[in-house]
Amino acid sequence: MKADNEPTPRFGLRSFRAKFVLVVGGAVLFDLLLSGGLALWNVQKLSRDATSEVGEGLTTANQEYIRSYAESTASSVDLLLDRVHGDVKALAGVLQAQIDDPRRRQQVGATLSQEAPGSVKVVYDARGDWAQNLPGAPSVVSVWGYLLGADHNPLPGVQQEIDDSTVIDLVAPTLMASGSSKLQMYYIGPKERPIFRTVPYTDQAQTFDRLYPGHNKAEFWEFFFPGIYGSWQQWARDPASRPVPDDITQTAPYTDAITGKLIVSFFHPLWTRDRTGIAGTAGADITLDQLAEVVESVKIAETGFGFLTMSTGNVVAINPSGQAIIGLTSSSDADTQGVTGLERSLRASMQPAIASLPLGQNNDGVIQHIMLDNNGERVPYIVVLKRLKPTNLWSSGPIKSETMSVGIVVPEREIYASLFAAQQSISRATNRILLFQIAAIVVSLLIVFAAVLGISKRITAGLRALAGAAQRLQSKDYSVRVSIPTRDEVGAAGIAFNRMAEQISFHTENLEQLVDDRTRELGDANQEISALNEKLRDENVRLGAELAVARQIQMMVLPKPFELEAIPGLEIAAYMRPADEVGGDYYDVLQNGSRVKIGIGDVTGHGLESGVLMLMVQSVARALQEANEGDPHQFLVRLNSAIFKNIERTNTNKHLSLAFLDFEDGRVTLSGQHEDVLVVRADGDVERIDTLDLGLPVGLENDISQFIDTRDIVFGSGDVIVLHTDGVTEAEDEDRRLFGFDRLCKSVQKRHGRSAEEIKTGIVEDLMTHIGIQKIHDDITLVIIRHT
Repeated sequence: MKADNEPTPRFGLRSFRAKFVLVVGGAVLFDLLLSGGLALWNVQKLSRDATSEVGEGLTTANQEYIRSYAESTASSVDLLLDRVHGDVKALAGVLQAQIDDPRRRQQVGATLSQEAPGSVKVVYDARGDWAQNLPGAPSVVSVWGYLLGADHNPLPGVQQEIDDSTVIDLVAPTLMASGSSKLQMYYIGPKERPIFRTVPYTDQAQTFDRLYPGHNKAEFWEFFFPGIYGSWQQWARDPASRPVPDDITQTAPYTDAITGKLIVSFFHPLWTRDRTGIAGTAGADITLDQLAEVVESVKIAETGFGFLTMSTGNVVAINPSGQAIIGLTSSSDADTQGVTGLERSLRASMQPAIASLPLGQNNDGVIQHIMLDNNGERVPYIVVLKRLKPTNLWSSGPIKSETMSVGIVVPEREIYASLFAAQQSISRATNRILLFQIAAIVVSLLIVFAAVLGISKRITAGLRALAGAAQRLQSKDYSVRVSIPTRDEVGAAGIAFNRMAEQISFHTENLEQLVDDRTRELGDANQEISALNEKLRDENVRLGAELAVARQIQMMVLPKPFELEAIPGLEIAAYMRPADEVGGDYYDVLQNGSRVKIGIGDVTGHGLESGVLMLMVQSVARALQEANEGDPHQFLVRLNSAIFKNIERTNTNKHLSLAFLDFEDGRVTLSGQHEDVLVVRADGDVERIDTLDLGLPVGLENDISQFIDTRDIVFGSGDVIVLHTDGVTEAEDEDRRLFGFDRLCKSVQKRHGRSAEEIKTGIVEDLMTHIGIQKIHDDITLVIIRHT
């Protein structure tokens, strides 16, 4: 046996390692030379043939197809716009002919005024300070307050404008029924007399009051379309100053005051007889949906899509999936006055390749290759832009030239599907090469096997000695040693085995001492863990006490039974059960004189943070009620402003849905966005009132005044109103079925005619029966109001 300090055999010709490398390495080298050479030759030949014969032809054909598709889509959009232009020019032609022949204009106006007095007689509205004809006429004509005299009748020149404009009743309905689909057609008077006559009849002035407060105190053209009238005046002085040699002016998409839809308007200015000034304008509106239908109907490959963009990069039409792929976000550019537009810019895209996409004339019809991020994967896309005909565009300020573009976006892997099929053919050829390689490997293995047999006897002798020694070591014979005379790796293994046996013998003899030392270490660690557990228990006790205090404070601010009983004319019963120690639901009943305000809300999430926000809302609502804030709209606006600032200060992401019922003198007014309100009439009929359009979640925005609306509810004797949070309707049973609004309605109807307290108790019983042994995941709040 060799000494323990004998060096390990070096890598030489006599070592086991050297013998193995010589035999196996030679066989592997032979395999690589034979099979590798065949594989490389076949792969290179197939790749060259496929690339030259298939790739170039398919790439060119597919790109031409995409380019042609973009051109045909652009032509469709141009055709739609041209048809609208034609209708507007037809209306403008009739009106311009009237202007150029004052005598005929007066005769036509007088005749139509006699035949259809409803088209020229306007009635003053004191609340809005405007005058408007009554329903029943083909068109609606609105006359703003500053165009009325002291007797609230139109000024003489304005009345003449009303009479002369009635010719639109003869022309516009025919144009509306023919040609391209239009939302409405209209005539607007000159800057001195801007009456607004529109076909078909709508509540025009009333809608303007609601959407554009203050418009009746401002000059019409500068309020709604600042800069457009000045541009037309410049055209009258110098026709060559038109950005595009056409009288039609197109607007950027904006929100229509009548329908609330996104629309595009087309104006054609009317000239004075001497062509030196503006005599009014003829116009028509189409919805953005009509343009979007052309672009969103694009279907190329499997997921390809189209979009319509302005030269500024603002995308006016795209389908939702396409918008997500190119990373667009939408926002409204609403200002203090004027029409409200849509901002959805390529330049603000979350995809860098889209944000930097060139839109100039040099890129018209050019195939562009970009990379887009799709759920963390970089995907190649093809983009082609095709420019439309230029047009005169008003967006804000002077009219300028605008050339919109149609864009087509398609993944390369879809458009080049046939090329990928060719690559699969190459893959099959490669598989054939692998079969040749496997055959070569089998031959090589046979050679290796024959070589191993030749040296196996010499190797196995040492291995047998090691196996026998290992068995004796297993039998606790720690004195065993092996003697292997060879100077290869097997001999080195024998030396390592002997050293291992010596170490096992040493550790076995000293095992008892090692166990004692380890036991002491474990005992010390156990004492440290016990101390930490004690600290953790103390901390849990402290946190539990704090949560209990917070819950107690939250429950203290809820209305007391004697407060509810003291309200005349109403029976009010309420129930609140938080999911955690501290809940995020809110309800309150506030009385100030004859005015009673009942609020209900639901903070996102639950727990301590949601409970604190609920207390903030309760405090602000109480303060506003005590400050005699009786306007439901202003009440919500001021409450939201205070809560928004507190949320910003606390740096939290919480907000809440919140609605209020104002009860005074038998009248109920509903405001704010929350769950649907359930009204059960005295005769048992059930009404469901949607609050989605009555507000916006509190705390999301600093100013929500434009989103808040109110609704009056008839609340007679015996009627019952049920307010609730989503913890009621979304409570689950053991099969994960929701309690739902229908079950809530049935539960209330079942107790029709009973007191508010009996109705509340019955609903809670039905709800808890539905939940059973399931855990309550959300706060539950229920308020029952019964008119006695």
